[in-house]
Amino acid sequence: MATQASAKPQTVKSNSTNGVAEPSHPVTDQLKESLHASVDKLADSAGIAEENIRRTASSSAENMSARKRLAQQKWQASKVRKYAIENPVAAAGIAFAAGMLVTSLLRKK
Repeated sequence: MATQASAKPQTVKSNSTNGVAEPSHPVTDQLKESLHASVDKLADSAGIAEENIRRTASSSAENMSARKRLAQQKWQASKVRKYAIENPVAAAGIAFAAGMLVTSLLRKK
């Protein structure tokens, strides 16, 4: 017994750009369009997220710059700075003693 495979006829559409006939795949074409739409939506969302990140980073950089200037101004007017400039050996000794104290307190026994 010979069985014949029933083949569905494939519809052919003509490509208008080069005149070559291409097979038509409606499910594939619909899936392709759906995926393109998804990718476009994802690209739009990523663009918005990028803009928000850049805006936040810019404002954070400005804020940190302002805080740095304020800290420098406070340090320039600090009595600790003045003492360290006038008495560098004593300042080094105090820093060493403070480091030894912190180390002894934090050391695991």
